[in-house]
Amino acid sequence: MSVLVIGEAVVDVVRTSAVEPVETHPGGSPLNVAVGLQRLGVAATLHSSFGDDEHGKLIAAHLARSGVTVTPGSIRAWPTSVAEATLGPDGAASYRFDIEWNPAPISTSGFDLVHTGSIGAALEPGAARVEQALAATEAMVSFDPNVRQALMGDRDVARARVERIVALSDIVKASDEDVAWLYPDAAVAEVLARWHTLGPRLVVVTRGGDGADAVSAGGEVHVDAPATTVADTIGAGDSFMAGLLAAVLEHGVDDVEAAVRFAARCAAITVSRPGADPPARAELIE
Repeated sequence: MSVLVIGEAVVDVVRTSAVEPVETHPGGSPLNVAVGLQRLGVAATLHSSFGDDEHGKLIAAHLARSGVTVTPGSIRAWPTSVAEATLGPDGAASYRFDIEWNPAPISTSGFDLVHTGSIGAALEPGAARVEQALAATEAMVSFDPNVRQALMGDRDVARARVERIVALSDIVKASDEDVAWLYPDAAVAEVLARWHTLGPRLVVVTRGGDGADAVSAGGEVHVDAPATTVADTIGAGDSFMAGLLAAVLEHGVDDVEAAVRFAARCAAITVSRPGADPPARAELIE
């Protein structure tokens, strides 16, 4: 099975305060999902848009080490986008962005699944190209809105775009924070049900330490979060997404609880160590 991941690759500058840099490392939700999939044994290709500068070389080296293929045209002669992540006392990250999303033409031919989300599905001019590619593909589609409030613009416009992509998708994953921003007056259960009626076979909402809820044709499922010690939450949702897709690609959507439980284990390992560092399949077996 092979997956095309479409979306941003950025350099994360991580700080413990507004003025003190801690470290710089490759990031971006789609990049993290591609790396997570590859480490779980799923062939992943990233279609992105980043520079050939020093930051871009850092991203390219990280992808190469993880075995992720990069599409032609992803590396271009412009500055690589930057996301500044500031960690709070509880390890949770808040973000500030200096990002441009202007990808080359997208081809989904030959892939079993196409995944997108985050800034890649929200920021123009690239977001419209991504939506067009999803509408045209014959592959399975997955989506994680991964809301970045500073880049989403008008809430009603953002919600309408999210719902269009949900309707094009087979698998959707969001966090309870995503849902709260998109639907400030609705309960998570209402949004789960609403999205499921739009067409996806599986919709999952993660709740951090309170686990995850899922809805499919088989009904509703809740999975508790595994016990873990949190270093930080960077990449946790992306690791969950990669685990969910790996499980569904291997076993289908018949056993939703097992797929969500596997995804939750992936996320628990990721939050137990600094940065977006998703687990290899061998760590899940252990």
